[in-house]
Amino acid sequence: MIPRFKGRDRDPRTVVKAVVGALAALNVVAGVLYLFPPGGSAAELDAELLRTRNQLMVGQQDLTRLRTSVEQVRKARTAQEAFTASYFMDRRTASSTILNEIGDLAKKSGLKPREHSFAIDPIEGSDEYSMMTVTANYEGNYGDLVQFVNSIDRSPRFLIIESITAQPQQAGGLQTRFKMNCFLRETAGNPVPAVMARNAEAAP
Repeated sequence: MIPRFKGRDRDPRTVVKAVVGALAALNVVAGVLYLFPPGGSAAELDAELLRTRNQLMVGQQDLTRLRTSVEQVRKARTAQEAFTASYFMDRRTASSTILNEIGDLAKKSGLKPREHSFAIDPIEGSDEYSMMTVTANYEGNYGDLVQFVNSIDRSPRFLIIESITAQPQQAGGLQTRFKMNCFLRETAGNPVPAVMARNAEAAP
């Protein structure tokens, strides 16, 4: 600010000196602000702007990857729900359904049903799903056995044959034991006993 003088003190030379001094001070302030701006030098501001743009770009890439991961998780969950709805049976009705189905398939294949049993075991890490293991004994010849295996393989129940043992009988034919697995999902209602065994004789 240029100083003001009043009255007789307003000597032209004094005024000129004061003005020159004020202008010099202003030039010094302007030079300092130019060389050392409050936010940093021009190069520093450019570098900070570049860092900010890079951080923004990285953040956008992370967001895109996160959205992709969320979509993949959603699709996987939908596929899992569809799979379990199609191939995991209701635990309340699974035992009777599976035993009746494999019994019918055995008879159609020419095998004679004998003793069979099942046990239900929880799947580790899940309170909603469990596995039923069916042990079934049959009598018949080799051709009947092969036909039964093919029938199980084509079943829509997602039955898995864990093991087959067979031994010849003195009267001819084979005595076979199947161990099969299927998967269950828990639903509301009375629980099914975890272990059950019964005898099954062929229909006359």
